[in-house]
Amino acid sequence: MEATVDELKKREKEGKDDYVLLDVREDYERAEFNVGGIHVPLGQLSMSMDKLTPYRDQEIIVYCRSGKRSAMAQELLRQSGFKNVRNLEGGMLAYQG
Repeated sequence: MEATVDELKKREKEGKDDYVLLDVREDYERAEFNVGGIHVPLGQLSMSMDKLTPYRDQEIIVYCRSGKRSAMAQELLRQSGFKNVRNLEGGMLAYQG
């Protein structure tokens, strides 16, 4: 299931903190623009699962630049036992657009 930019912005505006944001972009992309959350580049995700274990039972919204890498991250997390992982549809391009 995907999360929409409108949904995320609404939750941010309402101050909801019932989810975890996960940014899987590279450092230089995050430096240019980010909306916060935990930063684990996609290439390091498999080796960094222990960093995310405390959030295993929470909703995790994964984002990247366009939604492609975050979709891969979503699948990796699901395969590792994370149940409620959502991909931000369109990524930061949609968020900024």
